[in-house]
Amino acid sequence: MTKQGRKAQFANALIELRSLIIGGSLPAGARLTETAAAERLGLSRTPVRQAMDRLVDEGLLDRIDTGGCRVASFTMTDLVDAIELRGVLEGTAARLAAERGVVPEIAERMDHVLDALDRAVDPSRFDFDAYVRLNAEFHDLLARLAGSDIVAREVERAARLPAASPVAFLQGQELIPDFRVSLGRAQHQHRRIVEAILAREGARAEALAREHARLARANLEYVMHERPGLAERVPGLALVAE
Repeated sequence: MTKQGRKAQFANALIELRSLIIGGSLPAGARLTETAAAERLGLSRTPVRQAMDRLVDEGLLDRIDTGGCRVASFTMTDLVDAIELRGVLEGTAARLAAERGVVPEIAERMDHVLDALDRAVDPSRFDFDAYVRLNAEFHDLLARLAGSDIVAREVERAARLPAASPVAFLQGQELIPDFRVSLGRAQHQHRRIVEAILAREGARAEALAREHARLARANLEYVMHERPGLAERVPGLALVAE
């Protein structure tokens, strides 16, 4: 098999295993061996082993002494910490972009994304699917705006933790009260973050990005405490051990 083919198998194994865990098909505490995972995915053991190693690094799997892994479980505090961590890292990305200057081509794309997000949240033509896609792109661009591969990589890593993704709570318009209003508020924050970056106001950009991440915390607390029946709609909440 070619090097490209091996990379593709690893990527497939990683995506499939992560999806099974985050979606709850592999419940918290379930034991997972390389052989069983390889058979389930229809792949050889090598890419599956590599994928499991990556998921251990991400915190979704725990190594066990008898061999193999166990699907990790999380508390509400763990999820709050994950969201806070993403906010800290995105805040750092925003501050560095303000202090160092933005990558021109990324800034240009960010401008287009913000305009498209404005259209998506316009009450006269609200487009939820477009908002989900563009919101994910906004956060990806924010992480890369300062041109730091290290920061971008760590933001991506933090966003893979359960419920920490910027799109984790965008699974249904009924998840939070006044949903469309909340998306308009989030878009307002997007604009303010970028304005602070372009004005070279690093401290303000960092604070705004961290505050923006706390919208996810508010949504998490609403779902878990007010509408627990909706938890299965949010990737990763199946791993929460009360």
